[in-house]
Amino acid sequence: MANSTTRDTAAPAGALDRFFKISERGSSLTSEIRGGLVTFFAMSYIIVLNPIILGNVQDGTGQLLGGGTDEPNITMIAAATALIAGVLSIIMGLVANFPLALAAGMGLNAVVAYSIASLPEMTWADAMGIVVLEGIIILLLVLTGFREAVFRAVPPELKVAISVGIGLFIAFVGMVDAGFVRPGSGTPVELGVAGSVAGWPLLVFVFGVLTAIVLMVRKVKGAILISIIASTVVAVVIEAVAKVGGMVGADGVLNSHGWKLNVPQLPDSVIDWPDFSLLGQFSLFGSFEKIGAVAVILLVFSLLLADFFDTMGTMVAVGSEAGLVDKDGNIPKTRQILVVDSVAAIAGGAGGVSSNTGYVESAAGVGDGARTGLASVVTGVAFLLATLFAPLVEMVPSEAATPALVVVGFLMVMQVTGIDWKNMELAIPAFLTIVVMPFTFSITAGIGAGFITFVVIRIAVGKVRQVHPLMWIAAVLFVLYFVRGPLGDALGVF
Repeated sequence: MANSTTRDTAAPAGALDRFFKISERGSSLTSEIRGGLVTFFAMSYIIVLNPIILGNVQDGTGQLLGGGTDEPNITMIAAATALIAGVLSIIMGLVANFPLALAAGMGLNAVVAYSIASLPEMTWADAMGIVVLEGIIILLLVLTGFREAVFRAVPPELKVAISVGIGLFIAFVGMVDAGFVRPGSGTPVELGVAGSVAGWPLLVFVFGVLTAIVLMVRKVKGAILISIIASTVVAVVIEAVAKVGGMVGADGVLNSHGWKLNVPQLPDSVIDWPDFSLLGQFSLFGSFEKIGAVAVILLVFSLLLADFFDTMGTMVAVGSEAGLVDKDGNIPKTRQILVVDSVAAIAGGAGGVSSNTGYVESAAGVGDGARTGLASVVTGVAFLLATLFAPLVEMVPSEAATPALVVVGFLMVMQVTGIDWKNMELAIPAFLTIVVMPFTFSITAGIGAGFITFVVIRIAVGKVRQVHPLMWIAAVLFVLYFVRGPLGDALGVF
């Protein structure tokens, strides 16, 4: 459901307006720029987090990403992460005119680090080669029309459920990344520190959420961006005065009352020249020698299925929030969106920073007014500038950026009224799609649960002919995806 409370409208602004259809979509140049910046701040954590995930894992030969065995190449990985995210986000905006930004995929990067690169004899170059192979295959699936056909075969109710589920998912991500929700003692999760909102960082998060809510209710334009900036200023003041964040104990355990990622303090310098030497460090077929063809195929399949359906869900969620879907839940220029996303997987592997994919955090920018690809271009430019101005980006703590995810999660969950809850044949798959995403911390798992349940129910009620052939294929693939661990063990390839 599009959020109209933050939308600006203006007279056409010439060639730029016509190219991006800004006025046609009820937006304005100001809204697109603001929305693009909001998306950037909502997902800029990847510049910090991707190096942490990839940079501290030794490959099967004992080497860290970028070379060496002792010190992680954090700045090198951060520079490449920002560069590729920037270029691909700009391409998405120009080619597909869709407000979806791209960067190294969370979850996918962990799979590459902990399940691929760390295999015996595997090198980081071999692991990135597997990512490139997955991207090439998924690009072929798009060019043949298969990926788009699967998307169109999904019932509209499940598309709504995917969007709602992602709304809950990103709200949960926001709370977890801010430390507002943490692993509990005796319970799976709990509020804050030992059940309390303890420490200044959590108070900054609460301040950010309440600020965004109040501004949105009062229909202030740019509510989310204002909230991020205001919370960052408050955080910087608190860090300077109270000296509470960024403390790490001798055993390496983060201070429970400290900042989760970035410490909000004024940087010593504004510009830091980037090191792009990580680009091109991949071996396309090196993995076949190291672990064999069967293992490579299973690893490519795991990455491919996650990438395939994560992007579909993200595209639906962002498109629905922007009001860019038709009555069947389809989105204009679907193929162009999927082509760019597929190329992103290839580029991420070739750039040595893992598969890049569309970010659901783009919904934060849409929630603040973005409706066109110009917002993605703005986000991309911000990522490119971040390669130079990394110290300024690192000044924004996750506690100041993640409130945007919570608020946008609410906007996306509002679409739940589009599901007929009295029709159990559709309501149950929709429900499982919605709840499995946040409960398993996986968009792919939620989509898979919904697809499989939908097919099983259709069989049970004798409506087999109403199941699209591609839904059958997708359901079977998801079954294989869910049992890929035992399957790999049985074949002795992991």
